[in-house]
Order: sequence, then structure tokens, then C-alpha cells
Amino acid sequence: MRLMSKSKGLLGELVVPADKSISHRSVMFGAISHGTTTIHNFLKAEDCLSSVAVFKKLGVSIEEKDEVLTVQGKGFEGLEQPTEILDAGNSGTTMRLVMGILAGRPFYSTIQGDSSLNKRPMERVMGPLRQMGAELTGNQKTEYPPITVKGGALKAIQYQMPIASAQVKSAILFAALQAKGETTVIEQACSRNHTEQMIRQFGGEIKVEDKKIQLTGNQKLTGQEIHVPGDISSAAFFLVAALLVPESSLCLRKVGVNPTRTGILDVLKKMGAKITQTNEDTQNQAADLLVESSTLKACEIGGEIIPRLIDELPILALAATQAEGTTIIKDAQELKVKETNRIDATADELNKMGANIEATEDGMIIHGPTPLHGAAVDSHGDHRIGMMLQIAALLTNEAVELTNPEAINISYPDFFKDLNQLIKGRI
Repeated sequence: MRLMSKSKGLLGELVVPADKSISHRSVMFGAISHGTTTIHNFLKAEDCLSSVAVFKKLGVSIEEKDEVLTVQGKGFEGLEQPTEILDAGNSGTTMRLVMGILAGRPFYSTIQGDSSLNKRPMERVMGPLRQMGAELTGNQKTEYPPITVKGGALKAIQYQMPIASAQVKSAILFAALQAKGETTVIEQACSRNHTEQMIRQFGGEIKVEDKKIQLTGNQKLTGQEIHVPGDISSAAFFLVAALLVPESSLCLRKVGVNPTRTGILDVLKKMGAKITQTNEDTQNQAADLLVESSTLKACEIGGEIIPRLIDELPILALAATQAEGTTIIKDAQELKVKETNRIDATADELNKMGANIEATEDGMIIHGPTPLHGAAVDSHGDHRIGMMLQIAALLTNEAVELTNPEAINISYPDFFKDLNQLIKGRI
């Protein structure tokens, strides 16, 4: 696919797609709660639809009408043994969080993914769930899917997280809701906290003190009305596009600004970005973001901020190729076990276009600014790599041909259409 190339500037406003992390969890909490959950602005992208399909196979009624998703919750005890293998598609969130839910159910089940997801490590979830009493077995006794789960009575544990991962933490918390006693999770660094927030929203009790989380099992959750804000991970591509393409001025409406997710805003502002936050909706943790073309300077990105922007690092790497100086990204080993090895994929594909990026064991060293040129590039089946490369293409007059553009449908089916409208806004 030939990507859109250099434009005179991006103008206008955009409501970005709904938050993927919150959309997943809203379906899951609706399913394990008692009563009806209504979800407004649910993200109808492939990953989140995988979660819907999984819970339908577990016997949960989920219907869509007038852009509202309605989940008839059955409680944990109402989930039914599936009659076929559960398919998480490309969604690591679906697989890992559902493993935590299945761990406490008194039946056998198997969950698998597509060819990409079946290569992603699952021991990080399987280990703590085994400590709690579940039996989990990977493909040919490895840590890779398909994963077979024999659930049952669980016991509380104290677990020191070896990595900062909201998916691992959430899987443990879903299991802890079914366990006897009080489970304690201690994080290395604070990762996104949507699961903790939703436990409270659905009527549960959870104690969070800095990096220590305590949760008592056998709580009864009640269905709720959920309004999903825009996904800052999707907004990130347009933020960086507007910063890098001259004469741009954009307003991104109703973007989620949960503090555990806004590391990208902190880093971009540190780099000199002109970004203003307005019309804040504190109840739904959303705001409008105004962004204008800016001259960026290099910075160091590492430490505790990494979990707050892990999904945005590929597009931040592109921003760094146009910044003055050398940007260092470190402490980001998690990028290696995403939909692809995002460290290597980001460096390799942007270097094809003229960037000067050195891949390291835990990040990248990016020398800027460097002009970019046309090339044949590949998404590697990774939606975030694909969208990042389209934004990179806006910085060159030459042809950029993208292999595997369909990967973008995983999180943002209307990405190209929305970008085209902003380019037309200039005309």
C-alpha cells in the first residue's frame, strides 16, 4: 500500500477511537458482575471484539444497539465451560486477563491466539496464577499459547512484580477477586491502573498505597454504566504528526488523560512540544488536547515513566528522529515482547527511511534531526508500527510503500480515513 506523503499541514479536530484498555476491561467486568452493564463508546476494533467473542463463548449475553454495548453479567459463578477453544486473536490483553478469570473457574478451558500472539511469552502470568492454585499448561509444555487452564479454588498470595506490566497485574487481580484471603501485589513501577479503578467502579474494595495493592477475594461486583474516553495511544500518532508537519494545528477531542497513561504528554512537553490540555472531564478522566507544530529537542526517556508510555515509544522514536540532539530510550525491554519486537522493528524500518537509530538491549539511541525519504517498509503485523510509518511518510515527498497495512485494524480501523480528513482540512 502506498502511504500518504508530505502535506502542507494538518488542520482541524478529531475524536480519536475509544480507549482499547478500558474497552477490554469494561466487557470483562461486565461479564463477571451481577446485573446489566452498558458501555458507551466501546472500541469496535479487532482486539476488543476478540474479548467480546471470548465472553460469549463463556455463556455471557452481549448485545449492541444504538452504539451501546450491553453485557448481562452472570458473576464469576455464572461463567460456563466453553465447548470450543477460546480465540484471543492478536490481543495479548484478552489472553492474559482472561487467564486470570479462568484460573478461578472449576472447569477446563483452552485459549489461543493468532500466529503472532502464539509467540508471545505467557509464563509471566502463568507463574503467579499457579502459585494461587490454578493449573496452566502451554503448548507442548512451553510458556507459549495455546494455554490450557484447569481452574478451581484459589488462595491469596503476596506477589512482587518482576516487571512493570498492567496485563500481568490485572490477571492476578482478576484471580484475586476469586481467591480466599487477601492478595498483595507490589509493583516495580506504577503501570496503568484501569483494573484497580474498575474494581471500585463496579462496587468492589481495593487498597492502593503507592506501589502496593491489596485485594480481598469473594467480593460481589455490580453492573455499571461505562463511558469510554478516547485512547491516548491512538491520539499519540496525531499528536506527533501535528508536531512534525509544519503549519499544523489540531484539536483532539475527549482523549483519556489517566495519569498512568500520560507519559507521552510529559515527554513531548519536555522536548518542547506545544500541547495544551482543555475542557477537562474529571469524572471520565478525559480532556481535549490542542497541539501545534513545534521545534523539538532531544531528551532521555527511561525509568519509572516507561510503563506510562510503553505503547507510544515507536511514535516517540519517530519524533526523536526530528529532534535536535541525541535521544536515549532505555529500560524498555518490554518492547521486545509486544506484537513484534518493537525495538528492532522501529529502528529497522525508520532506518530504511534515512533515520539514524541504534537498537539496544533495552531501547534505542536516536540521532537527530535526520531528513526522511521514501522506502519500502513493513508493519511486521504490528498496528503501532504501521501507524508510525504512515506518520513518517508525511515527512517525505517520495513514495513510501507499506507491507501488511491491515494490521492497523487491530486498534484503529478508520486510521487512514481520519488522517486523510485532517490533511484535507488544510486545503
